[in-house]
Amino acid sequence: MVPSELKTVIQRFYHLQSERLETYRLFEEGHEAYLRTAPHYDFEHYKQLVHEITQAFSGISKEVLEIKERLHQEFDRPDLSEHIEKLQSKEKQKLELTARLQLAKQQAQDHPEDEDCRDKIHEIKHHIIKNNEALSEIMQDFKYDSEECD
Repeated sequence: MVPSELKTVIQRFYHLQSERLETYRLFEEGHEAYLRTAPHYDFEHYKQLVHEITQAFSGISKEVLEIKERLHQEFDRPDLSEHIEKLQSKEKQKLELTARLQLAKQQAQDHPEDEDCRDKIHEIKHHIIKNNEALSEIMQDFKYDSEECD
């Protein structure tokens, strides 16, 4: 394949990662808005947001996996494909941690006297930080290896 086509695929991957970050931002903002509806939470509105966010993440992941396959099959770049595979695993973990954090925040808000709730939030945030560090490292490796295309 033509190197310019490979660059286009790589740029699309970077764009999808930016979309993923924006989707997390919207998810967090939506959850904060949901928490402000306490004590009579507007669950229907939040449920709709979760549905939309899930669809967005699903679409992004689907396209990222297609890119992963193309990198491996069409462009003979199993190294880049492997980075994406690791990234997808960490992104899945990040989403699970984010959902756990949101539940813990609601529980802490509903039970402000419960010290365990605050401890749980702190613990989950620590795991998210570690996960984000791993994601950054994978992205750096991808960037380094993909620059061989230039």
